[in-house]
Amino acid sequence: MEKNKDSLTSKERKLLLEIARDAIQSAVKKKPFKKIDPNSLPEKLRTDGVSFITLTISGRLRGCIGALEAFQPLAVDVQEHAAAAATEDYRFPPVSEEELPLLEIEISRLTPTAKIAFDSPNDLLNKIRPGVDGVVIKDGMRRATFLPQVWEKVSTPDEFFAHLCIKMGAHPDLWREKNLDVFTYQVEKFKE
Repeated sequence: MEKNKDSLTSKERKLLLEIARDAIQSAVKKKPFKKIDPNSLPEKLRTDGVSFITLTISGRLRGCIGALEAFQPLAVDVQEHAAAAATEDYRFPPVSEEELPLLEIEISRLTPTAKIAFDSPNDLLNKIRPGVDGVVIKDGMRRATFLPQVWEKVSTPDEFFAHLCIKMGAHPDLWREKNLDVFTYQVEKFKE
């Protein structure tokens, strides 16, 4: 998401990071979240929005959870996904109290998804912008997504799609063999 009038201000970003940190601490300590008063928030944080929360310790992934469709105020979305990233990511045990001071929080605010029309695997690769586009693939009821940040960890678009198929629970070449539904989105990301 390019820096524009729709981008969050530094104050709004700081507030979301505080909400995320508080939610993580509450979830790890098994305490209720602080209730968010929508009237106390800037308009962009009260408006329906969608986020992914990525937790790392010393640069290593520790949890990542989010949504792809906006259905609640952005501040509430961040609060819920921050707690879930710390306690519900099936790939990791829940974050411990000892890890709390080590956690680094990154928030990705997503744009709405847009379906990509393509004729072949090569046509698809030509329509995807590495480093810019987050991608969702869908095959029936199965789906998977990678944030644009994942492009930093893969060497080619082919590898990106292969890993995305694996994440969806399919074999790595499914995207070449079957016409999957493919959607893109962009993110505005920021961290502590």
